[in-house]
Amino acid sequence: MRTACTGIVWFRQDLRLSDNPALREASRTCDRIVPVYIHAPGEAGRWSPGGASRWWLHHSLARLDEGLRKLDSRLVIRTTSSSADEILSLARAAGADCIYWNRLYDPASIQRDTRIAQILQAGGHRVETFSASLLNEPWTALNRQGRPYRVFTPYWKACLEAGIERAILPGPRKLARVPDAIHSVTLERLGLVPTVGWAREMRGAWQPGESAARRRLKHFLDVSLTDYDVRRDIPSVDGTSRLSPYLHHGEISPAQIAGAVLERLASAKDARMSGGAEGLLRELGWREFGYHLLYHFPHTTDRPLDDRFAHFPWSKRFREPLRAWQQGRTGIPIVDAGMRQLWRIGWMHNRVRMIVASFLTKNLLIPWQEGARWFWDTLVDADLASNTLGWQWIAGCGADAAPYFRIFNPVTQGRRFDPEGRYVRQWVPEIAHLPDRHVHTPWQAPDDVLRKGGVTLGRSYPLPLIELRISRERALQRYAAMKNSSRHAT
Repeated sequence: MRTACTGIVWFRQDLRLSDNPALREASRTCDRIVPVYIHAPGEAGRWSPGGASRWWLHHSLARLDEGLRKLDSRLVIRTTSSSADEILSLARAAGADCIYWNRLYDPASIQRDTRIAQILQAGGHRVETFSASLLNEPWTALNRQGRPYRVFTPYWKACLEAGIERAILPGPRKLARVPDAIHSVTLERLGLVPTVGWAREMRGAWQPGESAARRRLKHFLDVSLTDYDVRRDIPSVDGTSRLSPYLHHGEISPAQIAGAVLERLASAKDARMSGGAEGLLRELGWREFGYHLLYHFPHTTDRPLDDRFAHFPWSKRFREPLRAWQQGRTGIPIVDAGMRQLWRIGWMHNRVRMIVASFLTKNLLIPWQEGARWFWDTLVDADLASNTLGWQWIAGCGADAAPYFRIFNPVTQGRRFDPEGRYVRQWVPEIAHLPDRHVHTPWQAPDDVLRKGGVTLGRSYPLPLIELRISRERALQRYAAMKNSSRHAT
């Protein structure tokens, strides 16, 4: 006769019931399961979740608890300075034999999880960990020399050859009731929701949770997949998947997305869908690549992968322009629109992310780390791997980086991808009445056009922080000097 088994499922960035390997295995092997979320922000160090991520986390945990209660279970929430102590305490209280969790790949989590597994195993507990947030784990794709890739295209080719499809695991139909004696703090006790009103618009823009993630995926497949490779660059339309915050918090898995895209592609009658499907899968690949790099080069969260940039001559006095950039008061409309969208809904269109990042690092010569920190605190999809990859790519100091001479001209970008100024007008209403030809360059508009549009430069809308042509030439000179200096040094 089999002895009754109790298991703990430790939820982290996998806040879903379906396609959750840790939960699935616990359901298969244990008679009783205690689902737990442990809030220990101090363990993440300086990369503790930012304000926008905490807002999302609050609502995602609430949805997870609702889902568990429908299965006659509940989410046990604990807050502590030590996850190890809390799990040991919970294991004793529940009489747990085994602890299950899905793996994380950032440096702090790897170090913590390794230590916790050792402590638990030394105490006689069984620990089982699983892959749940990636299509391919960071150590599975290596080049012919057995080293990590530093260029995306061969990396993604290797991943595709290894396969990105797998069976999607169903969620449990019912779980045993968690004993009342196992206490849980309230979700409000975690203090994740801001006390000021800046999150008001995020509530209207987003619906966190596993069910919302599935609805968002279906909407994207039905409405945007066919034209994704074209519409994804237009910030004024709903052409992107907007699945990134759901992926980051684990409300949907990349395998679920990839499987749904490939299934839709297999049954498609419209040949255009292949371009959209390939584009979305490639975006999943970039996310995978970010984790590949973070795992193999953990220092890149703070230091450039390209050592030549360790002494790059960034601007020394940048506090005022940095603040103007953060507030969307640079005087460059497409940049200001993006930064205001970020502040108000915790998200920014991907094309505009590249534009604002290029402006910060190339035109203003402000260190990429400053931009990465701001995005970390203000994005609902703030992901350490993706954030690091994106900022180092734009700054030219990372793997597969943009060439140093690639400097996004925000005016050209605005006119190309927002030709009628719809995106700019939505987020920068003080220049909304300017004609199309001047909405991206109000400083070039004649006085009578400005008066008619109700714009007073320097008062109702700022003059540009910097002259774009001059700042571009300055950046090129500094980048070229750094390249030449490194060649002479070798």
